[in-house]
Amino acid sequence: MKKFILIAVIGFIGMTAFGQAKIEFKAETVDYGEILKGADGVRVFEFTNTGDVPLVISDVKSSCGCTVPEKPKDPIAPGATGIIKVKYDTKRIGPIRKTISVYSNASEPVKAIKIKGKVLDPDSKKSVLEKTK
Repeated sequence: MKKFILIAVIGFIGMTAFGQAKIEFKAETVDYGEILKGADGVRVFEFTNTGDVPLVISDVKSSCGCTVPEKPKDPIAPGATGIIKVKYDTKRIGPIRKTISVYSNASEPVKAIKIKGKVLDPDSKKSVLEKTK
């Protein structure tokens, strides 16, 4: 493990001498707003590689098993855009506050992006709507 970390650090230092990938997200937080239980939980984070070498996203991890992120399979060329798809389990009623960690060869090697919102019970939503009539 120590050798792997040493090799990664040397590789990272070597890459910075020749150029650097930079990841810039269109938005670092995606707000689901209020959604009903069972609604579509898929959202995307769009980003651009504003650096001058290909951006390689090596991993994306969520702070919870209820959120499943999906990284791009291929490197993102300088100036190109990509997406990270996130699927939240909308069968869980209540507030959404989750963090996704993005690991890459960018100048900021670990970037935190977030999702937020609230999943409502369809029955409670109906009762709220009936009260407002």
